[in-house]
Amino acid sequence: MTRFIFITGGVVSSLGKGLASAALGALLQARGYSVRLRKLDPYLNVDPGTMSPFQHGEVYVTDDGAETDLDLGHYERFTGVPSRQSDNVTTGRIYSDVIAKERRGDYLGATVQVIPHVTDAIKEFVQEDLNGEDFVLCEIGGTVGDIESLPFLEAIRQLGNELGPDCSMFMHLTLVPFIAAAGELKTKPTQHSVKELLGLGIQPHVLICRMEQQMPEAERRKIALFCNVRQDSVIPGLDVDSIYAVPMAYHEQGLDTVVCHHFRLPIDKKPSLRIWSDIVEAVRKPEGQVTIAVVGKYVQLPDAYKSLSEALTHGGIANNVEVKLDWIDSEIFEREDVVQHLDHVHGILVPGGFGERGSEGKIKAVQFARERNVPYFGICFGMQMAVIEAARNIAGLAGASSTEFGHAKDPVVGLMTEWSKGEDVEQRGEEDDLGGTMRLGAYPCDLLPGTRVADIYRSSSVSERHRHRYEVNIGYREELEQAGLKFSGLSPDAILPEIVEYEDHPWFIGVQFHPELKSKPFDPHPLFTSFIAAAVAQSRLV
Repeated sequence: MTRFIFITGGVVSSLGKGLASAALGALLQARGYSVRLRKLDPYLNVDPGTMSPFQHGEVYVTDDGAETDLDLGHYERFTGVPSRQSDNVTTGRIYSDVIAKERRGDYLGATVQVIPHVTDAIKEFVQEDLNGEDFVLCEIGGTVGDIESLPFLEAIRQLGNELGPDCSMFMHLTLVPFIAAAGELKTKPTQHSVKELLGLGIQPHVLICRMEQQMPEAERRKIALFCNVRQDSVIPGLDVDSIYAVPMAYHEQGLDTVVCHHFRLPIDKKPSLRIWSDIVEAVRKPEGQVTIAVVGKYVQLPDAYKSLSEALTHGGIANNVEVKLDWIDSEIFEREDVVQHLDHVHGILVPGGFGERGSEGKIKAVQFARERNVPYFGICFGMQMAVIEAARNIAGLAGASSTEFGHAKDPVVGLMTEWSKGEDVEQRGEEDDLGGTMRLGAYPCDLLPGTRVADIYRSSSVSERHRHRYEVNIGYREELEQAGLKFSGLSPDAILPEIVEYEDHPWFIGVQFHPELKSKPFDPHPLFTSFIAAAVAQSRLV
């Protein structure tokens, strides 16, 4: 029997619904239950693929090629359950499907309305593509009161009635602010948020109250009384020093116990949280520190590189060191000397990105890392910039560039119009829509024996997730390898370069894929583990 938990948010955004959902998933797993986590996003975009990172943060990509909300990254990092296309849906996708059905005549001439047609489509999404999981945790994006969220809230209200209390539960995150001038925690915003939810027909069973101060029992009783919930179902959500302490914090406040009570599940056996205590111990008590420069173009918004920053933390956990990130806007290197910004760092990472802006600054960062023997990790766009740098400064191809930036005399990076995925051939063109036309999802990569990456992976082939339109041009392989840049990973058909490295450098690797998407605190990605180990070695030389 699958049980559904619907997680909503109120008062303000960015309270941590995604983290709360992921942490609860981890707690239920620790009790021996199987889980699946899903996200309903209220915006009209079909997916976040065409949205600016400044607007929405990073786009998380699943193995099956879905461009999704960054919260799915939290879900995977906390539970280890791979997300799928069916785990994230938007208003845009729901309406696209409904309108397509109307055009085909599937509704037999009926007047198509939000209720029942849109809400039915949402309910179908919530319940489809399941494999008998014990729990499905379904997070609704946005804040109660937003007009965009109304169809989703109505759909989960209907589902709650249809499934019954034995198979459904509503959890609501709110803010309990501390007013310093009054010296008090204020419960009124929570009361109003729950009232708004009640007006839509949803009575929450659990309230998670985000706050900066400890909650006195008097305030807890007050919230329980006015919000019509049990007092033990008012869960304080205090700030913690590491997101990986969240599962233990919510367990200490009784969140998983309340959930088990609601579904009449046994609570006599305590969950094993050793894995989380070990992770938090490593984060809180490192044996050293390394500084990594992240040279990107969206550095003003750290959420644009959320999975990346977490993967670097995981690499630090594996090496028992703290990883300090120095976020550097690549455009600054087009005006200022690289040395003054990078001379102190122990590693340089150039992440993914799109467009020409800031690309010359990234190329200068690559050159600094290569010439100064500083560990370098290029991811996606960062690999392409490493190839352009090698072509220009070692191979003597002064006109080397990417066709993404316009005409290139030597297009060492260009648009790949056709590639294989399994037994299928996928195609794209210059005039295709931007949304959904990239090489997306997991693709295999064969590793060249005897290379650094083969040693790091301890394998002859790997599968990694991609999200990009442009590829390194295999036609320049001979010239680039003569310059010292080895093509150490290729697609199985040997057409698409996936990994490059320098053999005579302490640690210099560029990858076309996004390894950060598969890293977890309890299973750090080997490339990040190795990169941070190289940074540790570099720190002893500086």
